[in-house]
Amino acid sequence: MPSRSSIDRVRQKMRDRPGSTAYLTGEKQMLDEALIHHISEEKHEPQWMLELRLRSLRLFRKSSSPSWGPDLSALRLDDLLYYVHPGGQQTGEWEKVPAHIRKIYDHLGVPTSEQRILAGAGAQYESAVIYHRLKERWEREGVIFLSMDDAVREHPDLVQTYFMQCIPPTTHHFAALHFAVWSGGTFLYVPAGVQVREPLQAYFRMNAPHMGQFEHTLVIVEEGASVHYIEGCSAPQYGSSSLHAGAVEIFAKRGSTVRYSSVENWSRNTLNLNTKRALVDSDATMEWVGGNLGSGITMLYPCSILRGEGARCDHFGLAFADGNQWQDVGAKVFHLAPKTSSTVISKSVSVRGGTTVYRGKIEVAPQARDSMASVRCEALLLDAHSHAETVPDIRVRNVTATVSHEAKVGKLSEDDLFYLTSRGLPEEQAQAMIVNGFLEPIVRLLPLEYAVEMNRLIELEMAGAVG
Repeated sequence: MPSRSSIDRVRQKMRDRPGSTAYLTGEKQMLDEALIHHISEEKHEPQWMLELRLRSLRLFRKSSSPSWGPDLSALRLDDLLYYVHPGGQQTGEWEKVPAHIRKIYDHLGVPTSEQRILAGAGAQYESAVIYHRLKERWEREGVIFLSMDDAVREHPDLVQTYFMQCIPPTTHHFAALHFAVWSGGTFLYVPAGVQVREPLQAYFRMNAPHMGQFEHTLVIVEEGASVHYIEGCSAPQYGSSSLHAGAVEIFAKRGSTVRYSSVENWSRNTLNLNTKRALVDSDATMEWVGGNLGSGITMLYPCSILRGEGARCDHFGLAFADGNQWQDVGAKVFHLAPKTSSTVISKSVSVRGGTTVYRGKIEVAPQARDSMASVRCEALLLDAHSHAETVPDIRVRNVTATVSHEAKVGKLSEDDLFYLTSRGLPEEQAQAMIVNGFLEPIVRLLPLEYAVEMNRLIELEMAGAVG
């Protein structure tokens, strides 16, 4: 245990920093027990959460970065800021959010989206959730939609029951780091039988250089309930590397339906090493819809554990790699019970030397009789300098299972390009239209304004791709 004096020194250093400008001091944060104590004490956490953090820190020190996949040597963990407070208090009224933060989210369209179709919205700026709101109708039906920090304080027994039960800190190096320093994120609880018909949204913004963002999302959907939860993520461009190592834990109880959608557009200097996992019970359905366009390196493999008979999951993912980007994405599905089923559809686009990798795992346990799994990967290369790979890992231990895997790589159709350009479209616009058409089966699964945003982002990425 750190000494009281060392804890006090860390606390005093944090106090001396003027609100959200802590990162401007150039002062490093040591990843040690004193910092963990500071984070926990500032958030007024119960003792059990502090103990989980310290345990995770010890596991992190004993583990190491993955030796497979993309090169992570650019990440300097000693230079990261692990906790930065934005300087404002959490509020349910948009007008009370600090002006400099509100300006960013006004630009991102968070309040407009909420007024149009969203049932609720949460916004995380740096390490803290500063705005969270839920329509009264869902509150009356028992839906809980809070920041994780508030949930730990207001519903400690519920959080303690599920926290780290889906993703243990022993999962990998960065999962252990996440649980040591996690901050902010979303807690969503849907009672049995409640059908939340409008999507709930959270937006995470990383706005400091050398930033580490470690938001935690915990979703619990009780028997027979349904919900659609959406996360959006972004960060500005800085000359220094930043890290996003969030975690998503989802519990889909018997007969429930859960859709989790995310659009991640981190800046090129960001390493996106997120961990997402769902436990799916009998006759429940888990749907993952994800789009990855930003970040210099992404390693993201949403995981579904089908542990109840008749459980099913669908994984729909798209990735866009431009220039030196490496999008290492995929899905993991574990069939642990009879009559479970899974569908994985992955689409990727590589341009100007970008690299996309589908890295997936399908495992059918001996007891998972009459289970079905289907994987389809499609990659589109826009030039001779780009790369696409498929790395499947399929293990079937029951002869009654039906498992299929299909992968194909192609180039832009010259006939399609000729057809569009012959009708007056510039070649660059024609290319963008073909790419959008290729990705459309997944983009259309997003809510309207997210689909529009995704198409616009793709068009921006495509600018200058001709030649």
